[in-house]
Parts: sequence; C-alpha cells; structure tokens
Amino acid sequence: MRTHPRAVAPRGSGTAGPGPPGLGGAADGLLLALKRAAAALRDAGIGYALAGGFAAYAHGAAVSTHDVDFVVRPRDVQAALDALAAAGMMHQQSPENWLEKAFDGEQPIDLIHTPSGRPVDDELLGRAEELAVGAVFMPVLPATDLMIMRLLAFTETACDFGGFLHVGRALREQVDWRRVAAETAESPYAYAFLTLLARLDVIGEDVL
Repeated sequence: MRTHPRAVAPRGSGTAGPGPPGLGGAADGLLLALKRAAAALRDAGIGYALAGGFAAYAHGAAVSTHDVDFVVRPRDVQAALDALAAAGMMHQQSPENWLEKAFDGEQPIDLIHTPSGRPVDDELLGRAEELAVGAVFMPVLPATDLMIMRLLAFTETACDFGGFLHVGRALREQVDWRRVAAETAESPYAYAFLTLLARLDVIGEDVL
C-alpha cells in the first residue's frame, strides 16, 4: 500500500541530484559496493531489487546494515554471479541454500533467491519501486514486502527484535500491515513482533 508518491526514473539508471552526504564509517564502503553491484546487474539485463537494510534506508529508515542485499530469481543466480565477477567481484560459497554471496573487496553482497522458502518471482520483482539510493535510481522492494521478508526470517534462534523496531516505526505509514499479518500468520515470531508494535502504538490493535 503506497501512501504517497515516489520519485520514478528509468529502471536502474539516472541520478537524483547531488544525493545525501556520506553515511560515515563502513556504510560508505557498502554504499559504493551497492551501486557497483546494481550497475553490474542492470547492465547484464538481470531482474533484481534492493532488499534488506539499504532498502529500508531508501524508504526513510536509518542506516543499519552490515551487508548489501539484493533479491533475484533462482534461475538468474548464476548470471548474476557472472555479472558481478565481470565487475571484479568474487563469489564465495555460502552454507545457506537460500542465497549466494559475493564480495566487492571486503564488502559483502548477498544475492537472495529463496527468502524463508519463498522463491523470488516476477510478481515480487514487479512490485519494486524506483527509488534513489546514494543518488542512483534502482528498483527497491516496497516497504510491505520488506516487512514480510524480515518477519518471516525471525526464528527461535534469531529473534532479536531490537535492531528492527526502528524500521517498523520509520516505515509504518508505507506498510500494508493487514497484508503483513496475513502473509506471516504461520509464524509465532512474526505475531510476537506485530503484537509488540501494537502495544507500542506503532500499528493498530485491529491489525492482529
């Protein structure tokens, strides 16, 4: 549910003025790697969208990330790795079966193809919005899809809500919370997070 207009530009191209000042620290290096990787995927004609912490940042949340996350279709993973390799990035084998990892120097880039057991498809990529990230327009997952993806990633051994509460607060007006609740209904951890947001008056009790 989009609540206000978004800047639109041709997919993965162009700039949005001078852009924000440097993010500082490790985030500056990650942002440069993000833009290099996005350009490589764009130039190779691979469908992708920015996800994770930088996608939340593009929607207005504070920067809080330790890597760069893109979603790609499972069938495009090898082509995406080849495109990143052609740009000088190195593939590293990942023990997880839902993503592949690459490195731009020391900066990690995750290519997520099956988040929480749900393969990335044309429908998900088709919902991506063209937003400016570091003064470069690229497809970014909508706030609702970001929230669903993150809530489904909570598990018994990975259930620290503290690092994601600020995202819920920052993006609350951009999120279709009823859809989030419906698509994460099977997860008790997602329900607990939504209950916490309701108790904090970030969302309405009627969402649950």
